Amino acid sequence: MTDPVFDAFFSPRGVVVVGVSQDPAKLGYGLARNLVASGYPGAIHFVNPRGGTLLGRPVQPNIPSVPDPVELAVLATPAAATVDALRACHARGIRAVIVASGGFKEVGAEGAAIEAELAKVAAELGVRVIGPNCIGLLDTHVPIDTTFLQPPAPRPGEIAFVSHSGAVCGAVVDYANGRGFGFSRMVSVGNQADLTETDLLGPAADDPHTKVIALYLESVGAGPRFVDVAGRVSRRVPVLALKVGRSPAGQRAAASHTGALAGAESAWDAAFRRAGIQRADGLEEMFDWARALAWCPLPAGRAMAVLTNAGGPGVIATDSLEEHGLALAALTDATQRALRAILPAAASVANPVDMLAAASPQLYAEALGLLLVDAGVHGVIVLSPPPPLYTPEAIAEALIPVAKAATKPVLVGLLGAYLVNKGAALLAEARVPDYRFPEQAASALAALVRRGEWLAQVPQEEGTMGKTRSEAAWETIEQALAAGGGWLSPEATTSLLEAYGIRMPRLQAAGSAAQAAELARMMGFPVVMKVASPDITHKSDVGGVVLDLRTTDAVAAAFEKVTGAAKAARPGARILGVHLQPMLPKGQEVIAGAVRDPQFGAQVMFGSGGVEVEGLKDVAFGLAPLPRAEAEEMLERTWAGKKLRGFRDLVPADREAVVQTLLAFSRLVADFPEIAEAEINPLRALAEGQGAVALDARIRVAKPAG
Repeated sequence: MTDPVFDAFFSPRGVVVVGVSQDPAKLGYGLARNLVASGYPGAIHFVNPRGGTLLGRPVQPNIPSVPDPVELAVLATPAAATVDALRACHARGIRAVIVASGGFKEVGAEGAAIEAELAKVAAELGVRVIGPNCIGLLDTHVPIDTTFLQPPAPRPGEIAFVSHSGAVCGAVVDYANGRGFGFSRMVSVGNQADLTETDLLGPAADDPHTKVIALYLESVGAGPRFVDVAGRVSRRVPVLALKVGRSPAGQRAAASHTGALAGAESAWDAAFRRAGIQRADGLEEMFDWARALAWCPLPAGRAMAVLTNAGGPGVIATDSLEEHGLALAALTDATQRALRAILPAAASVANPVDMLAAASPQLYAEALGLLLVDAGVHGVIVLSPPPPLYTPEAIAEALIPVAKAATKPVLVGLLGAYLVNKGAALLAEARVPDYRFPEQAASALAALVRRGEWLAQVPQEEGTMGKTRSEAAWETIEQALAAGGGWLSPEATTSLLEAYGIRMPRLQAAGSAAQAAELARMMGFPVVMKVASPDITHKSDVGGVVLDLRTTDAVAAAFEKVTGAAKAARPGARILGVHLQPMLPKGQEVIAGAVRDPQFGAQVMFGSGGVEVEGLKDVAFGLAPLPRAEAEEMLERTWAGKKLRGFRDLVPADREAVVQTLLAFSRLVADFPEIAEAEINPLRALAEGQGAVALDARIRVAKPAG
């Protein structure tokens, strides 16, 4: 249930702007101007110690003087005065405050101290704050505009936009006005001393005018909470995001393959997938998707038709559809006969349908109608470069009634810019998404498909293995922490994995060649030998692994070989001898890894295992603990996972055992925040029904930060 205080932000009975100015160049003037110009139906109050009038309204000398009703305050006061103003708002009964002023943590330590005090006082008083250092908010349907953006204001629409950047809000409003679409709500969250983007997701979804939520993000404060809230909101309203700052913020000193391959962006991608958020690569792409999601029904599948009056645009659209994982629908014979009956003899009735350059508006409408009734067509892209005989607006007028009546998505591409402006404006007014180039339409259609497929997934609980945290595992970790943490011994690693049902052959240690030979004889041939050293993580890199040893002489010789190679490669490393384990049957080798992200917690990796993992980079990431559906999807995003079903002469492996191992592994790292880094490499998937076995693993523990 959304906090009632958000009604005071978006539909207050009265608003006071504190710190108004007579100077049109000042922030306080812009706030007052936009609030009045918005047509806000509630009471409007202004405050400035000088008094007087502004925009034909009286200016009160202070907050206590403001008459009823007043539920929302917008502060344009100097940073140093905001805490006192906040106290005065509370005394006046105002629980919702927007701090538009700058001069806080964005300018240095002094401003950060003021912001910290502002947050502290707000929490003590129970006042909710948007900002500081923000442009405010607007709702086009109330209407209310508490921003200081330059006019004209955005037109009413269906897209809610929450942004970490006020400047981006200004650019987006101007872009939307130029492209003919509008917003339901817009909020600039600024420094987020109190309310964050996560807090605003629920109120945006509750708004009956909002059909899509778009986010411009630079970071989030509480990653797990963001994922949880966004995941619940996404079931009701599609959520899109542009997350900026893709370059690494800092390199993790990671000794595992997982740590080397993971980064902040892999965690963001995993978080967005978990929450059902579609991540755009840019602002234009995000709003291309947003218009389609706001205005179109969702397709029932991935088979699309392309209707065009020229071959080139049709080919571009076809290529783009395939690049986005969509396909051209196979038109039925009945559809092709019907098209042939209305189109010129030289036209192409295969998909894409090319009506030729002279296609009339009526022909566009009739052909679109025929494609939409074909059961094998799940959506249509209609393309029209400026036609030689008809105006783009005539084409648009003919398409609108057909597109609006359709139960399948219709996306239009009036290709160009100058000549198609009037037609594009007609389409936007009718809420039919229109794009300047075929690639944009294909991308937006793919966003519709992804949305439909995500909604079709049944929400699943986390994997059932290891639901109760293992006390045996905790004892192992506790002992390691008492000893200073770091990489666990092979014996401790094996115990930890076994506590979660993950199979790993027991290692046996040998300190000499003779001891190794005797252990191998007792164990039974063939065996695998690995150098035993707490200082060498990747044993293969130093020649520290020998496979398929079948005699005692071979084992003794291998002992000297691997210990000598390890000493030569790492002169300072402690070499304790070797570990022996039985040589297992052949199978497919994969990797399961985990590393802890500071924002989102443990993220789990799956992909191609062995020594080439970093070179191949055939990996997928997800947040721990994994639901089964997500573990399955991670397998399907990698070649390593796909080929578990078999490929050419590669026999099928025990895919189910790999899924169960991945679920158990994700539960282990979720249960223990003390596990900073973990990896099973390789995990050998044996033949179907024979399970999966961790051939090598390493786990690093450390006291959790904070």
